[in-house]
Amino acid sequence: MTAATGFRRLAIAAPAALAVVLVTLIALSFLIPAATVRDAVNKEIHAVTGLDPALRGDAKVSLFPSGTVTFHNVLLGDDGTGEPAVVADELTAHLRYFPLLAGRIEIADVTLVRPTIRVTFDPDGQSNWSGLIGSLARALRPDHERSASFSEIGIKDGAVVIHNHFAGHNVIERLDGVEFQLAWPSISRSFGAIGRFVWHDEPVEASLTLGDFLAALTGERSGLKLRLSGGPVKIAFDGAASYQPTLKIEGTLSAESPSLREAMRWTDGSKLPFGGFGRFALRAQSEIGGGVVSLTGVNVELDGNAAEGVITLSTDGRRAVQGTLAADGLDLTPYVSGIRLLAANEHNWDALPIALDGLADLNLDLRLSAASIKVGTARLGRTAVAANMRAGKLDLAIGESQAFGGIAKGSLGLASADGGVAVTSHLQFADVDLQNCLGEVFGFRKLDGRGNLAVNVEGSGSSVLAVTGTLNGTASLVARDGALSGINVEQLLRRLERRPLSGNGDFRSGRTPFEQLTLNLKIVQGTISVDDMRIDGPAVRLAVGGQVSVPARDLDLKGVATLVSSATANEFELPFVVQGPWDDPIMLPDAQSLIRRSGAAAPLLDAIRDRTAGTAVRSMIDKILAPAASSATTTPPAGKSPD
Repeated sequence: MTAATGFRRLAIAAPAALAVVLVTLIALSFLIPAATVRDAVNKEIHAVTGLDPALRGDAKVSLFPSGTVTFHNVLLGDDGTGEPAVVADELTAHLRYFPLLAGRIEIADVTLVRPTIRVTFDPDGQSNWSGLIGSLARALRPDHERSASFSEIGIKDGAVVIHNHFAGHNVIERLDGVEFQLAWPSISRSFGAIGRFVWHDEPVEASLTLGDFLAALTGERSGLKLRLSGGPVKIAFDGAASYQPTLKIEGTLSAESPSLREAMRWTDGSKLPFGGFGRFALRAQSEIGGGVVSLTGVNVELDGNAAEGVITLSTDGRRAVQGTLAADGLDLTPYVSGIRLLAANEHNWDALPIALDGLADLNLDLRLSAASIKVGTARLGRTAVAANMRAGKLDLAIGESQAFGGIAKGSLGLASADGGVAVTSHLQFADVDLQNCLGEVFGFRKLDGRGNLAVNVEGSGSSVLAVTGTLNGTASLVARDGALSGINVEQLLRRLERRPLSGNGDFRSGRTPFEQLTLNLKIVQGTISVDDMRIDGPAVRLAVGGQVSVPARDLDLKGVATLVSSATANEFELPFVVQGPWDDPIMLPDAQSLIRRSGAAAPLLDAIRDRTAGTAVRSMIDKILAPAASSATTTPPAGKSPD
């Protein structure tokens, strides 16, 4: 027989054999009783998983083009309470061909179509899956006799409903669009699951690997790898887990998110206050147990800031965060950028309502130290801060900060109150650069020098403007070797001493040096009373009192300026007033004092007192007007200017 003849015979025999197989499979699909298939599938699922499926619907056997058996209305883990662990619209079992030709029904894999998987935690921590996990563990024991096995279980278009009654909670979470492939252990000891689901309207890719599936089911230690990847956050864990005698998970945890604010909102609806909380990354050694997550060797990045330390997260009851972190440098500008004090015109306090979303959702006890801190344009040196948040109240305690060339310490408080906020401030600045300190903290840049500053105020309201109207407290300032910027008091006094009626001019420039400045303020309902303000300089002394309105941002002050180095025997004293907005106030000398000092105007005052002294009044007027008339008609000599 030639090779060509052999090939021709093979070409004829192969289609014939295939036709026989197809006819046989089609015939078997009609000849195998549905009850036999149902019993065989039920028995094999029980042998592999230890579960007893309730195949309540019709069975459909199809052996062409692939061997499948489909059951409708399937229950798994029915404990008689009316809420089985798994309810599926369909269960499709793919059959192995060769055992089928030999008259045996063996399952290659199982797919649950549109299943609803219920997980319920009781107040004592037990779940409705406890018994099912025990049955599954017994089925996987090496000494358990299994006549057959299948390697995969698929979940298609499923849903997982988690009902938690643990520790006083009554929380329901739901995962939709569940599409998973479970690598059921048949030869190896490991278990793997990979797929996706939708949670809080966000798709999440997920994978899970257990190094020893039987050990994991019985509560013994097993390797654990978990990956979750969604738009708001990515989480990876590589370690081990056990739950005998208690739950314990330990390993390397990493997480990252393009926006921590969005990740918090997505996970549990939390709204973080203020600004910032953008890109986030964390890597740490973790230990989870008893509702507590302990993170050591933490490397965390947030908004470009990097820190190291330890963090403890409590998930049992109210959420709480405790930790200690250290950083080389921190930029806190993104977080204070959400705090708006002034309105759009930059001249009035902001009147928009204040919302402190997120403060009541979290308990916080965090200690933070940094070699340098930047807040806006302000730069601080080594700083230690403790942040504590309880019942919606945030307290910041500054242990010590190398600030503005000196030391700052104290506390700040912020809390929700009557639809608005309540604020408290107890700050002390020692030996600081006053121009930088007052400029960065209060926006006041007209005083330089070094000194000590103390501010103790509190207030509340629904907006920044409302808060300013309720401020109460005290403030004090002691400065040395500095100057008042924007005014030259000595130049003003010397000019008015020589020519009291020469006009005030504009003296809102220059500096007034001082050796000592003392200021004590009392604040009541947004009004600042200047009880004591004294400035002692080499050339002038100033004593000031009056009131300042914080809501209106204006001044109403009176004082006395004294020219110390006067050429005359008597010191030159001049009362004055300071009025107008505190961004650009006006200093006006007392007009009557100037008239009294003027030799030309003195007869006018006498004439006012004596109505019969008309001659004296005219004489005084002539003296005042004569120089002006002479200046208007006479050209001054070269090198001279009119007085």
